[in-house]
Amino acid sequence: MLAELHPQALRIATLLRERRQKIAVADGATGGLIAASLLTVPGALDFFVGGGVVYSFRARNVLFALPREAYAGMRGASEDYALLQARAIRDNFGAEWGIAESGSVGGSSHPSGATAGRSVAAIVGPDGFEQIQVTETGSDDRIANMEAFTRAALAALQDALSA
Repeated sequence: MLAELHPQALRIATLLRERRQKIAVADGATGGLIAASLLTVPGALDFFVGGGVVYSFRARNVLFALPREAYAGMRGASEDYALLQARAIRDNFGAEWGIAESGSVGGSSHPSGATAGRSVAAIVGPDGFEQIQVTETGSDDRIANMEAFTRAALAALQDALSA
């Protein structure tokens, strides 16, 4: 899968490098595949500052350092939840861009009750830029969903940077 996504990662890297901007990544149900895809690009340190896999409340608390009240009324795999995380990862890592994905890959129940096969990727950038990509596969196939969510998030990121 990473070999397949590498050309797209190269395009994203080129766009970020041309802008002299950096990105931070919060992978959720994608399990690190968004970050791993970007890191296939040689010299990724030019545009990638870091991030993490947010797969538990503990990881969420450490990476985002937000008070519990910030999440009031939010559920995982929702637009507001992903946007909050994208803003926090960008700000905490001092990047111009942030991308966060929150979803339910299937194979087990999601803590918030999100339907398997649902992913929300949020992208935030300079000058108040915000974009949401919702992906619904209708599938409970964990691996296929992780791949589909990663592809959709990277496509949305490329589109955002190209706009």
